[in-house]
Amino acid sequence: MPKFYVTCGCQHLVIQAESAEMGAMRLLDELLGEHVWIYDDAGLTEADRRDHLVLEALLHLGSRILVSERGLGRGEAGIFDVPEMLERWDRLMTAVSRLFLAAGLAPRRIFSSETAPLESTASRKPPR
Repeated sequence: MPKFYVTCGCQHLVIQAESAEMGAMRLLDELLGEHVWIYDDAGLTEADRRDHLVLEALLHLGSRILVSERGLGRGEAGIFDVPEMLERWDRLMTAVSRLFLAAGLAPRRIFSSETAPLESTASRKPPR
């Protein structure tokens, strides 16, 4: 698998992924992974979940995700708009969560720890 350098705002990730798009999706998963509980909360509507994700993205991400095979801050492998990628991540998490709930399992992150990032500053907590 190719190695990708993924950058969005002040977040970056170096990861082996099948495609540039999967690298971009993985950055979102690294950042938003702690928020999978929103898919298990029956009191939240789909609009509530999307609003929560949008707020997290506004706090921690830029407007585009740049993906490169040559280094950080470049986009020759792909440039992805955060709102569209966030929508795709939300749809994927909604579908996965429904499958997990139907099987009696708790929601969890999309990507396993077996594909851990090679290097990351994808922080789930604000910098001090």
